[in-house]
Amino acid sequence: MSEPLLSDYQIRIGSENIISRNLLGVLSTDPEDKEKIQAKLEEVLKEMRVRFGTIIKTDNVSFLIGAGASLDAGGVSLATIPKPLEKALIDKAKEHKDGLAPGWIDLFYKIASALSQYEFSFKARLELYSKEENDVSPICLNLESFLSQLHTWYAGMPNKTKTLSLAGGSELSINKSDLTNLIKEVHASLADILNLPKDEHHEPLRIHRKFIKKVLTRPLNLRRANIFTLNYDTLIEQAGDAEGAVLVDGFVGTLRRVFRPESYDIDFYFPAQTTEGRVHRFDRALHLYKLHGSITWHRCEPDWENPFGLFATFYNDDCHIDDVLIYPTPLKYGQTLGMPYSELFRRFGSAVVQPQSALFVIGYGFGDDHVTSLIRQALAIPSFTLVVVDPDPQSTFVSELEKLGDERVWIIKGKGLGTFENFVTKLLPDLKEEEINAKVMKTFNALSLLSERKPDDGGDDSDGK
Repeated sequence: MSEPLLSDYQIRIGSENIISRNLLGVLSTDPEDKEKIQAKLEEVLKEMRVRFGTIIKTDNVSFLIGAGASLDAGGVSLATIPKPLEKALIDKAKEHKDGLAPGWIDLFYKIASALSQYEFSFKARLELYSKEENDVSPICLNLESFLSQLHTWYAGMPNKTKTLSLAGGSELSINKSDLTNLIKEVHASLADILNLPKDEHHEPLRIHRKFIKKVLTRPLNLRRANIFTLNYDTLIEQAGDAEGAVLVDGFVGTLRRVFRPESYDIDFYFPAQTTEGRVHRFDRALHLYKLHGSITWHRCEPDWENPFGLFATFYNDDCHIDDVLIYPTPLKYGQTLGMPYSELFRRFGSAVVQPQSALFVIGYGFGDDHVTSLIRQALAIPSFTLVVVDPDPQSTFVSELEKLGDERVWIIKGKGLGTFENFVTKLLPDLKEEEINAKVMKTFNALSLLSERKPDDGGDDSDGK
């Protein structure tokens, strides 16, 4: 039991593994006593919630949310070509008007075969998905790398070029029209499958709601917490609505919400129930920054009422052609230099370099250089604290941090703690609840001390003298 336990529950602060240090004694003396081991683990996690509470009460607290935080609500990992994405492409290809497979789907499998060194075809994959989707293995190609390759080939084809021939392990001929349609279909299907949550997931917003609720327990004398997300989905917004929270997301308006970045500087207060002119700060507000766009954002012509030509509404099927989402392609770094992304990234960089700042990175694999470089810059600030939550971090950046042994860097690993759900449930504190628990424990300890005191030697005191 010891090895799985220590691998599933890891909290590294600098070069020290907190869980391992505290549990090794119990594991070495009573390795089969599960109740004793579990009790010790719960004791350590309780102590860690107190320490995380200290970080949460730092003046500047930000969260960076990646795709890993959406998996439990039906989100997909981009480490492979997601099966829901491939299934959506197959379904679209089957609907082709002439009954024949369109050129773009054949090109999809030809490119997948060339890049993976395995043989794939539309006919074979269609047959597999027709039987039982759960038995189909995904195509082991990183979707970001796949899309990057498509865009690289497209960029290398001048206007008059109709076909690109590639020589290598196998000849590959790419028709520009098919390549254009393939990129379009992948973008559209990706936007559609990220319209979360999916109906088949039970209580899909439960963890996001708990996350919002706990973050809102920060003391009101501190700055508003910042939630930066690289996801296109609206899980955070839906959870915020369910919890009655106001999410300042850079858009203002009622019927037509337009992008106004100055709205991030607005705060919320309400008058007290006295005539002394005092006001109270509204306690249910957070700042939300969608660094790579959202499926609810849309482009329009700029005008004096909407100077940035960007508005937000409900999700619709046209979001993938509105040129708003920053897809995982080699173009994404350049896209972040334009509005609204330049403003959002400026605020992200400013938030993490403030004195006494803390950044929680959850579900992000450090695959975007334009994001990771800002975190690297923040590590030059002595008072900065970085908390990385990932069940199995694979990036060289996290590996470098582990080797450095910097005590300002906390790394939460293992499936027992490193997932979004387990971190929010087991480690992220509810500060109001912790405050009540602290008062209860203080009273309990005081009463215990009184009960342990011996009565004074003075004979029978029953007559009250």
